[in-house]
Amino acid sequence: MSGFLASLDPRRVQWGAAWYAMHSRILRTKPVESMLEGTGATTAHGTKLAQVLTTVDLISLGVGSCVGTGMYVVSGLVAKEMAGPGVIVSFIIAAVASILSGVCYAEFGVRVPKTTGSAYTYSYVTVGEFVAFFIGWNLILEYLIGTAAGASALSSMFDSLANHTISRWMADSVGTLNGLGKGEESYPDLLALLIAVIVTIIVALGVKNSVGFNNVLNVLNLAVWVFIMIAGLFFINGKYWAEGQFLPHGWSGVLQGAATCFYAFIGFDIIATTGEEAKNPNTSIPYAITASLVICLTAYVSVSMILTLMVPYYAIDTESPLMEMFVAHGFYAAKFVVAIGSVAGLTVSLLGSLFPMPRVIYAMAGDGLLFRFLAHVSSYTETPVVACIVSGFLAALLALLVSLRDLIEMMSIGTLLAYTLVSVCVLLLRYQPESDIDGFVKFLSEEHTKKKEGILADCEKEACSPVSEGDEFSGPATNTCGAKNLPSLGDNEMLIGKSDKSTYNVNHPNYGTVDMTTGIEADESENIYLIKLKKLIGPHYYTLRIRLGLPGKMDRPTAATGHTVTICVLLLFILMFIFCSFIIFGSDYISEQSWWAILLVVLMVLLISTLVFVILQQPENPKKLPYMAPCLPFVPAFAMLVNIYLMLKLSTITWIRFAVWCFVGLLIYFGYGIWNSTLEISAREEALHQSTYQRYDVDDPFSVEEGFSYATEVFLTH
Repeated sequence: MSGFLASLDPRRVQWGAAWYAMHSRILRTKPVESMLEGTGATTAHGTKLAQVLTTVDLISLGVGSCVGTGMYVVSGLVAKEMAGPGVIVSFIIAAVASILSGVCYAEFGVRVPKTTGSAYTYSYVTVGEFVAFFIGWNLILEYLIGTAAGASALSSMFDSLANHTISRWMADSVGTLNGLGKGEESYPDLLALLIAVIVTIIVALGVKNSVGFNNVLNVLNLAVWVFIMIAGLFFINGKYWAEGQFLPHGWSGVLQGAATCFYAFIGFDIIATTGEEAKNPNTSIPYAITASLVICLTAYVSVSMILTLMVPYYAIDTESPLMEMFVAHGFYAAKFVVAIGSVAGLTVSLLGSLFPMPRVIYAMAGDGLLFRFLAHVSSYTETPVVACIVSGFLAALLALLVSLRDLIEMMSIGTLLAYTLVSVCVLLLRYQPESDIDGFVKFLSEEHTKKKEGILADCEKEACSPVSEGDEFSGPATNTCGAKNLPSLGDNEMLIGKSDKSTYNVNHPNYGTVDMTTGIEADESENIYLIKLKKLIGPHYYTLRIRLGLPGKMDRPTAATGHTVTICVLLLFILMFIFCSFIIFGSDYISEQSWWAILLVVLMVLLISTLVFVILQQPENPKKLPYMAPCLPFVPAFAMLVNIYLMLKLSTITWIRFAVWCFVGLLIYFGYGIWNSTLEISAREEALHQSTYQRYDVDDPFSVEEGFSYATEVFLTH
């Protein structure tokens, strides 16, 4: 006991070694090859998820998760209270902000393919374990609250259609509860609980079943949208946009509305969580993200136009605007048609929140950061059934006890943080040297050999391996060891289908740097934006590049340039946080044109511009992917700025609740996850393996013959 207490003496603790051990643990990254190897029937998590989702399925999931509350609730709320008919412009601004994050998500979807867990997995591969857990934990918060809010909204919709008889019956029969955020006359929302349980069962029954149900509801929602467009044309009146009524609160109201409308586009990240269940994630994920955002924008703008042309913005009903706009013109039958679409849209939105949540939990539990029993996949439904049940139960409990208003306030902060980190990851990855971001080429030959057993493995490794890396994929391997099934390029084929020289294949050693059809190294002239820039500037293009210190097409990133970008991105994040805080909380000083406030804003803008320019001067990694975020570093940097601004616009109570949730997550990570992580267990096994070999090498330096004679003597003496 005294020895144990003595070991706790601060003077005897090796603080440097302890800090290094903790630092290395929280910043360790997951190898890309650990996710590329899951080509067999099972993965490290157990039973493999079903690969059944097409591009159309992914678009349907993305559209459904966005359109429900956005079209039936947000449009009327923003039009009446913030922007008036200018809600159309608000939706367009919000869509641009969403697309900035969407293109970063799309690049990550093809950079780290066949993954489940969205921004969690992406950040685990690129940034580090602690940041990945933090992001995954907040994605769970977003989906959890989104599911509960969807169930509560559906419950309120049914109650409204029944003229509030459901709420009155539950208040009279079950009783009221106080202190749960619903006020004095609150009641346990049993209908919301029932809705959440039913949707949980649908999701747990199987991905194809739940997606099929989702597609049916989306078709119904689409039909109602077409009905609103056609029927609304008979009642529109242009005077509601005339005489300054289009922007009744000016551009400040439009921008405030855009911050709210941004949340109507939250949901496209569901597409990024389905990488392991998509048939062809390399092409499906970027197309689905882009298409779903465009479809959502079209729906929001068209509905907002009809709404503000049918009813004056100040007379819009905020709870059910699309139903009541027809009632205002005496078209009562349309109210029930729109009600059907509202129920379908909100159900799809609810499904869109519940669908990705168990998959994030499954990914984190499979990596050991959450309790491993949550990673169990049912062999019958091929879904993470335990994670589905646990997450559905928690969401149902929240829907039962907490009000819709309190739930909605917490929906966005985790998502915005995830979007910000994805933008940071894109900036980091594109400027790191090749050896630091993946091991595609080295992984291919080594990993396949590891899976072979017995003499055949040794034979393939020694006799059949290529002489040099350049010969590795030069053609069919020569079968010198008599094996019938010699591994070839096709055996290591990944993700994009059959072996085809015209397609990108991650197994090719020049994947990304060579045009597969011509063999010519891909250069910057292939970029459409650079082509347009060259035409615009003319012959002075290259002179300008040299004077600005921009890298040439043959320059490659090094460890030093990668470190420079990392430091710049970190400083950029901190500076943007300070800049947005001052813009929001010091707006009075800026509007009064105080000289020090103006000077501070100008100084911060110059510093941000300088950091972006320093990043621009560093050489990019030449790897080409099927989809890449355009205009680096400007697009990810602007996405960071917008997301940080919107995060800081959230209320103080939301930040307090967010802090409590994060504290619980930290307890789980430092109490369980950091010690039970798959990477931690692998590191322990490797250290034990090395120490065992060292002990035999140092303590027992005898030959094989001596060892056998020694054993014989011991046997005879006994």
